[in-house]
Amino acid sequence: MPMIRLTVPSGSLTEEGRRTVQRDLAAALLHWEGAPGTEFFRAQAWSYLVELPEGAQTTAEDDAPRFLVEVTVPQGALSERRKAGLVEEATQTVLDAAGLDRADALRVWVLVHEQADGTWGAGGSVIRYADLVALAKGQQADA
Repeated sequence: MPMIRLTVPSGSLTEEGRRTVQRDLAAALLHWEGAPGTEFFRAQAWSYLVELPEGAQTTAEDDAPRFLVEVTVPQGALSERRKAGLVEEATQTVLDAAGLDRADALRVWVLVHEQADGTWGAGGSVIRYADLVALAKGQQADA
């Protein structure tokens, strides 16, 4: 199941952005994974917002806020085209949430972590990618 974690310096998001960014990122991740838009799959797309205390993030050059989006998906869930689409959409989502424009895009990093098959567990069981694909196909057929 997909998981997304956004790490930001405290106070770097707009009020509206802070309120919406987690769901927007989770929706983007589900879209690029090709998951069905069912209640079950939306509930499994976990999204975390980690706000760093003042002064906890800097570069060798300046103190302008930087944003880290970490995405964890089952290995094989994202083709190269889908990864590129996710990186682009996640970057724009974060820029929008921070009230920034495309000129600030290099301040957003997106890391895609692919979890090897058989190393993800939920509900007390190992979850395999093939099981998720079968479940998604079944839910798409029911929709």
